[in-house]
Amino acid sequence: MTLATEKRALLTVITEAAIEQTLLRDLERLGVRGYTVSDARGRGSRGVRNAAWAEAANIRIEVICPRPQAESVLDHIQKRYYADYAMVAFLAEVEILRPHKF
Repeated sequence: MTLATEKRALLTVITEAAIEQTLLRDLERLGVRGYTVSDARGRGSRGVRNAAWAEAANIRIEVICPRPQAESVLDHIQKRYYADYAMVAFLAEVEILRPHKF
């Protein structure tokens, strides 16, 4: 059996929970149709982020969309947030079913 998949970009953003609502509004304004938000913990250049208290909490936002849209969102968040917030973002190619949802 061969699955009929299509390629899209997976944009993953890991950042401070404090900017979640602002960032989600930006995603909607940039035409993102859907996203998944989850809690994230880890260690990076700004130290350990363990979510033991709200000010240290991180989130992970994942968006599946066409590559040009992902690049546009990535450009926006780099210009708007990278200088002032702990943030990592990356793109990966994924294969999806039901492309009309993305």
